[in-house]
Amino acid sequence: MRKKILVTGGAGFIGSHLVDDLIKQGHKVFVYDNLDPQVHIGKKPSYTSLKANYIYEDILDRDALSSALNDADVVFHEAAAVGVGQSMYQIQKYVNVNTLGTANLLDILVNDTHNVKKLIVASSMSIYGEGKYNCDECGIVYPLSRPEKQLKNKQWDMCCPKCGKTAKPLPTDETKPLHSTSIYAITKKDQEEMCLTIGKAYGIPTVALRYFNAYGPRQALSNPYTGVCAIFSCRIRNNKPPLIFEDGMQSRDFVSVYDIVAANSLVMKKSKANYESYNVGTGEPITIRKIADLMIGLYGKKTEPKITNKYREGDIKHCSADITKLRRLGYNPTSNIKEGMQELTEWVNAQPSCNVKDKLRNANKELEKHKLTY
Repeated sequence: MRKKILVTGGAGFIGSHLVDDLIKQGHKVFVYDNLDPQVHIGKKPSYTSLKANYIYEDILDRDALSSALNDADVVFHEAAAVGVGQSMYQIQKYVNVNTLGTANLLDILVNDTHNVKKLIVASSMSIYGEGKYNCDECGIVYPLSRPEKQLKNKQWDMCCPKCGKTAKPLPTDETKPLHSTSIYAITKKDQEEMCLTIGKAYGIPTVALRYFNAYGPRQALSNPYTGVCAIFSCRIRNNKPPLIFEDGMQSRDFVSVYDIVAANSLVMKKSKANYESYNVGTGEPITIRKIADLMIGLYGKKTEPKITNKYREGDIKHCSADITKLRRLGYNPTSNIKEGMQELTEWVNAQPSCNVKDKLRNANKELEKHKLTY
């Protein structure tokens, strides 16, 4: 059945791929996006679909957003300011865009006339903080964060919060307590919890998808605060080594944007998904060092990653997805990481040099200025 669908943040990395897929399915799609200069350099991206309808307004503009929601049957809420490090000093910006922007959307759904029958919100693995761990002595543990003294001594492994022994990372499931370690993570938790709460209260079927580390074509190459694969790409293409915090052995779950889009499409169609939160990942952790080495090889460079042995406030050691819950709905990630990274590097290489500038140095200076690295 053809639906009218609104995608907030639909000109962005994940949002634009979602728009393409929804159009392919035959839906009428409206995109609501403010073309944030940090992401889009203040201009409409070349990949935007000619078959979508675009509304270039701010998520905080209530009248514009209310108008955009007029005839929507489904809303995918992808709009957000993204960046762990930057969120720790641009606090007002992140709270405004992520928390208040979502409040604006929900206020309209509660108080204005609309036809919205489903809301799907983009959440984040960052809301977990550290992932799930096992201690040989104490069993399953959920550490909050590593002590400052340990980090200043460059001791990077996670220790059991009960006995102090080294703990081993496990796939993190949706029941893990949430211990956000950055303003960005707090605002993503706000988005998820606000949407689910209002959805339940007003009978609007709502689903939260907790994205793990997304990669793929269209990642924002102009934003040095997010998307490690995009940041590494800018460094490598400019013949500079990827910079890696800590020892490079921290692990994440890198998931293709195509698998994320498939998860969104799945939960839109499944009533069993309503009022639930789901991890969207692969279930396969990989270290940041291995990602850097893989990308260097795919770009055909002869550099080596630079391991800084520095800690960045808000970072965690390990977190990968347990995707059992989403698999039960029919989710099956199909993307191969090497093939996916190959596609990403080919896309980056096809971009003009002016769009692939390495801005990491200035970004790191800001972190140092605010005493967020040590």
